[in-house]
Amino acid sequence: MMQTQPAPAAKTLDDEVLYDVRDGIATLTLNRPERLNTISREMLMLLGQLLLKADADPAVRVVILTGAGRAFCAGLDLNAATKGSGIGSQNDTTSTVTTLDLKTAPPTILFNMEKPTICALNGSAAGYGMDIALGCDIRIMAEGAKFAAAFVKRGVVPESGGTWFLPRMIGWAKAAELIFTGRTLSAAESLAMGLANEVVATGDVMSRANAVAAEIAGNAPLAVQAAKRMMRSGLSESFGDHVHHVFLQLLPLFRSEDFREGMASFLEKRPPNFKGR
Repeated sequence: MMQTQPAPAAKTLDDEVLYDVRDGIATLTLNRPERLNTISREMLMLLGQLLLKADADPAVRVVILTGAGRAFCAGLDLNAATKGSGIGSQNDTTSTVTTLDLKTAPPTILFNMEKPTICALNGSAAGYGMDIALGCDIRIMAEGAKFAAAFVKRGVVPESGGTWFLPRMIGWAKAAELIFTGRTLSAAESLAMGLANEVVATGDVMSRANAVAAEIAGNAPLAVQAAKRMMRSGLSESFGDHVHHVFLQLLPLFRSEDFREGMASFLEKRPPNFKGR
């Protein structure tokens, strides 16, 4: 007698951002490939929660953010917005837009995270997706991926960090040109401008991102996180204030087990085994 196969489980909202931790690397995958990973209200909240989870987990040393399918993230879900149910719709002006706590929004969380972040751009990033990618510390792009700064073409501004990141990354004039024209950049153009660290073949994006993440994860995590804090603080400090704060960061590091392990492994000519203590 032929047995019927059970129907596949229905996709739930919790499946819209996948979370996996292996070898000290947390991988978060935007998982709405049928919608080019556009961000819904629920997906926005879930992404923020998972970023906070990764940052708080002592087993995580590096975070990779990527997308499923052929795009990284095509921005906010404009289809839902035009139907009156999504972020930015007329029906949403008193719920998400005006009451959104920006302290718990993904771009703010990304900026404040202690753990290093790598954006593995498996495909193109537009609008909000571009801002999220810019919020990561390192960007590795597929050769066919693009950055679409199409905000002004949609009647909005780079609402999630783009107006802060871009002038610092590529200078005022280039940032002004990119934002005011709403231009789309190829991966090669993004690399030349300094928006991408590397451009690799499409099928190699995750393997390369994992290789870079593994290299970072092999270092002393307390030192890596302190370095990231100091880089972030240095964006708004004078040189004198900054070197003082760096010295204050060094004091607890000198007392850490990882510092002793780093010195011992160097003298003994062996790979270090850092514990994050």
